[in-house]
Amino acid sequence: MTRVLVVAAIIAVATAVGILAEPRLPEGGRPLARGLTRALLWGVMPILYFCAVARLHLTAGVGVGLVFAYVETATAGLLAWLIAARGLRLPRPGVGAVVVCVVVVNTGYVGLPLTTALLGSGQLPFAIAWDSAVSAPMLLIVAMSIGAALGTRGAATRGVQLRALLLNPPLWGVVAGLLAPAALAPAVLDDISHTLVYVLIPFGFFVVGLSLGNESEEGSLTFPPALSAPVLTVLGLRLLVAPALLVALALLVHDVPDAYLLQAAMPCGANAVLVAHLYGLDLKITSSAVAWSTMLVLVAAVVASPLVV
Repeated sequence: MTRVLVVAAIIAVATAVGILAEPRLPEGGRPLARGLTRALLWGVMPILYFCAVARLHLTAGVGVGLVFAYVETATAGLLAWLIAARGLRLPRPGVGAVVVCVVVVNTGYVGLPLTTALLGSGQLPFAIAWDSAVSAPMLLIVAMSIGAALGTRGAATRGVQLRALLLNPPLWGVVAGLLAPAALAPAVLDDISHTLVYVLIPFGFFVVGLSLGNESEEGSLTFPPALSAPVLTVLGLRLLVAPALLVALALLVHDVPDAYLLQAAMPCGANAVLVAHLYGLDLKITSSAVAWSTMLVLVAAVVASPLVV
């Protein structure tokens, strides 16, 4: 439980510092946010992903579980579209915001440290496999395509999206780890990956705090965030329906990693806000869903941690 409390505390403090610092920094901290993001993306994450995945033992459950992840996410996204468009009758930017919040999942900054804290570092490679093989394509291809279709303004073309996916340093860290011979995968890599995953938390959530502070200034986010019907729809699908779907699918295969089940229950990714900005989706729905889902997952993790063996 102590590790989970530490993770939750670091996330809360780093986010709060980012929110408070945003109005005091030049250009709302956007240059600093870009610099920190590049440092994490090009410096920390490729090493972390290589170290963890180099010692990953592939089984049928690992591969089939990733297929189940796509089925679960696609099903939850389709339900989000049906409820938002047919049930709530939201305008197109609102529908897009609901769907994007459901399919863009924070399996990196939240999922990796919580997997390590709750399940142990042995499950970290599986959490990384989900983050790189499922979450990255869902963001760069699926979410951006949804944004382009339903938003008020266009942005990147399909070619740009594919280049962004291929020029993704963490993805190449995963590829290098899978191809690395046993001599390049000593046990010390476990210790390195375990350390680096905690390096991500304060810097990553400081950047998230800067983004939320910007949304608050622009009126897209209030504290506490609005719990509207669209936001409740996102929370129900993202935190309840999606993990329940994966649990049901996992019953078909006996060795689906526990990390997959945890990653399926992670909150909306902060990158959903980026997609909303790029394509003109509803920012109030997006920002509120990211804030509420992150808070709920952290509280649930703290409550559940004594029950996890």
